[in-house]
Amino acid sequence: MDSSSSSSSSSSNHRLFNRERTLHQILGEGFIADVMLWRRKNLSVGLLVVTLAAWVVFEKSGYTLLSLVFNVLLLLITILFLWAKSAEILNRPPPPLPDLQLSEELINEAAAFIRSRINALLLVSRDICLGKDSKMFFKVAGCMWLISVVGGWTDFLTLGYTSLVFLLTVPALYEKYEDQVDRYVILGYRELQRLYVILDQRCLNKIRSLILEKRKLS
Repeated sequence: MDSSSSSSSSSSNHRLFNRERTLHQILGEGFIADVMLWRRKNLSVGLLVVTLAAWVVFEKSGYTLLSLVFNVLLLLITILFLWAKSAEILNRPPPPLPDLQLSEELINEAAAFIRSRINALLLVSRDICLGKDSKMFFKVAGCMWLISVVGGWTDFLTLGYTSLVFLLTVPALYEKYEDQVDRYVILGYRELQRLYVILDQRCLNKIRSLILEKRKLS
């Protein structure tokens, strides 16, 4: 029992974030996880082909996603309107539209969920702006810079298709080459930690000490 627990703990130490669950378990072990990890190859291939065809149609026809959505909605509303009017004239039943309503309980739950997430985001943002969390600052700054660079390279539609291709290829490749990827990423993360410690000792500590001295003088 001890040997099995020690072996599992030692193996988890060589994985990203010291996790003990598999990638399929982390993704929920459901339909989406099966599609992302190519355990339902026909669906994964079909999804890639359909999205590629849609992307090509958008790029070649000059249509935008917003114009397509509202044209489809306009066509749907027109069909339902003509159906209802013809049914009224011919004394036939109207279109079978369900009576959709949002309950007050659902709205309150959604509002509470959004409120808690926004408050957490604002709290983290305040800590970053006040210099209380240097690691989070560099993470957020890096993500914003990456999004800015990627946004300058492509448009929203291409970014959406690229993101879908990323979701359908990277997790599957990672699951296949998990040991090698984890090993190199952990080595790189340790190197970044070492560089951050050096940066903190040489620069950030001096900046913090200067700020404290100015506060004391003021």
